[in-house]
Amino acid sequence: MSSIKENLGIIENKIQSACDRAGRKREEVLLIGVTKTRTADEVNEAVACGITDVGENKVQEIQDKYDKVAGNVKWHMIGHLQTNKVKYIIDKVALIHSVDKIKLAEEIDKRAKEHGIIAEVLIEVNAAGEESKFGTDLDGARALIAEVREKCKNIRIKGLMTIAPATDDPEDVRIYFKELKQLFDEYKAIKDENMSFEHLSMGMSGDYEVAIEEGATMVRVGTAIFGPRNYNLH
Repeated sequence: MSSIKENLGIIENKIQSACDRAGRKREEVLLIGVTKTRTADEVNEAVACGITDVGENKVQEIQDKYDKVAGNVKWHMIGHLQTNKVKYIIDKVALIHSVDKIKLAEEIDKRAKEHGIIAEVLIEVNAAGEESKFGTDLDGARALIAEVREKCKNIRIKGLMTIAPATDDPEDVRIYFKELKQLFDEYKAIKDENMSFEHLSMGMSGDYEVAIEEGATMVRVGTAIFGPRNYNLH
């Protein structure tokens, strides 16, 4: 089995190639290491190999690993976030990728205010309309953005996130990345105290190259870095 360092080398080459094909600079794309089910030691190994940002799907895993991971790591909440769990991570994460309802946004806003901070969030869009996934549709995203801007003064909307359908051929999901980029561009030109579109979080281990070609500024990669997950350990 190849090492984390070797895997990161392969991914780095693929990110660079995708940027080259799209006429983009490498620094325009942030690689987020997805550490779901991984131990703090594995996360630390990835950090030692250059990972600066880690993404977690569960609040409990952030709590368990937060103090065990060395270095000046930025944490991202990339999974579905329940309103009753916001208080546990509001002061720990740099970015919440998964805001899809005003109720959740209002809870983040409330907890951020309590801590005297501005919470940075992404609006999660279910671009393919999959019933099994969280996220709002494109029109719902526009409505949610308007509502958050109006009601939530301790939140800054920093962009959009999507999870594309699982597929054997990444070309099948290119259309969803294109749609999200179009929505992103709608708002990118608008800047106010509640919104500054900078991040387009899309693409995972199986499709991050296509996502980069279509404008992703953040890719969330786990399995390609760490190998297959063993859920039996958790």
